[in-house]
Amino acid sequence: MNVNTRGSIGRRQFLRHGVLASASVWTARSWSNVAGANSDVRVAIVGVHGKGHAHVDDFSKVPGARVVAVCDPDRRLLDREQDLAQRRGQRLQLFTDLRKLYESPDIDAVVIATPNHWHALAAIWACQAGKDVYVEKPISHNVWEGRRLVEVVRATGRIVMAGTQQRSNEGLREAFAYLRSGELGRIRLVRGFCYKRRPSIGRVNGPQPIPPDVDYDLWCGPAPLQPLRRRSLHYDWHWVWETGNGDIGNQGIHELDLCRWVLGDPPGPRRVVCVGGRYVYQDDATTPNTQIALFEFEEAPVIFEVRGLPMQAGMETMDHYRGVRVGLVIECDDGYFAGGGTGGWIYDRKGNRVRQFPARGPEQHPANFIRAVQTRNPAFITAPIDEGHRSSTLPHLANISYRLGSPQSPEAARRILARWPGGEETFQRLVQHCQANEVDLEREKIVVGLVLEFDPIAERFRGLLSARAANQMLTHEYRPPYVIPMRV
Repeated sequence: MNVNTRGSIGRRQFLRHGVLASASVWTARSWSNVAGANSDVRVAIVGVHGKGHAHVDDFSKVPGARVVAVCDPDRRLLDREQDLAQRRGQRLQLFTDLRKLYESPDIDAVVIATPNHWHALAAIWACQAGKDVYVEKPISHNVWEGRRLVEVVRATGRIVMAGTQQRSNEGLREAFAYLRSGELGRIRLVRGFCYKRRPSIGRVNGPQPIPPDVDYDLWCGPAPLQPLRRRSLHYDWHWVWETGNGDIGNQGIHELDLCRWVLGDPPGPRRVVCVGGRYVYQDDATTPNTQIALFEFEEAPVIFEVRGLPMQAGMETMDHYRGVRVGLVIECDDGYFAGGGTGGWIYDRKGNRVRQFPARGPEQHPANFIRAVQTRNPAFITAPIDEGHRSSTLPHLANISYRLGSPQSPEAARRILARWPGGEETFQRLVQHCQANEVDLEREKIVVGLVLEFDPIAERFRGLLSARAANQMLTHEYRPPYVIPMRV
């Protein structure tokens, strides 16, 4: 097969090999059979190890939706879902290959809960197959494929929603409108937090056996087909660059989405820098477990912190900042907001509670998607794919800065972050956190990422030498036939 410079396979080759079907192939029902307001939407869940397993239950409870199929390259997981379905008096269609699922005329919509490296391609192929799509966060594994997904959604006209469920949280919608109204003055600084305990994944001495029920070629998909070099195939892929994005792209994408939302959804930052490292553990993970990412938006700076280590060595309890472990603190002229997915409070400058905004509605996210599919009304899409893409871009940019960085002294990191409001104070807390976990940063060093200039409209880095290397990391090579198509 011929592969172009982006790693895409030509359209004829895709059609010949059955990898991608054109509109003419998807005629019988998938283009014409649009679920009406009074019809059940037939849903398939793609990827059922973690979140996908929960989605089987979530979407089964939505009025007007029926989960009729599941897909996973791990046959053991498929058998588990079938067993659970039979206990409920149901029977599912089972697929190991999502391409075969997309050929089915009996599926209206798909929910994609695969590992990150599959999200964009799985969603693109689904749109081209005439399916509507709910795609989990982050909606991409890199910036370029996320933009390509947005383009395909526009070209195909499919209903597509990102799995950033707090966008359906009416309590946060009201809180953010209050903050943008100026009642507390101007928003000066947005702080995001992912203080979430992450233990070591361990270390192996060499390639590990692939579980016998797994089609490993399908599991890897667009990622390199490399030997398995960690104990667990599932979930620990988050902490390996080829398939995951670290915790800033795992849990952190939720809070970064909220950071953009409260600022009025700006397209992207003008600058980004990231510092951190992987401390305490000597394991097979490659992503940091301690991280500060700083994004310079025109509206206000955003500082995001990742901590996977506990409050101190020998404990499991996590740190917090103004009571927040996973969420936001939004600093304004006359007070601040502290909270997250469970709601939050407005505080005055003295730290007194002023007004509460309870969480309301994030559990309705799947129902909002189904309503949009039934009515074909994009007004019900509370997490549009273009906003999902822009929010997913933030962890990608931070990780590019980090990966292009080098181990340096704590003082070098402090000097970089001190350029922005809140940066130096945030770094000093990181130093204290490392000390509490018996990490000597003078000896172990800290990775100081490049300060990168970014054009949020062109979605390219600007500058000289650093921009060239950074722009190369906006995408990666794709392994045929699992290739992002260049044409719809």
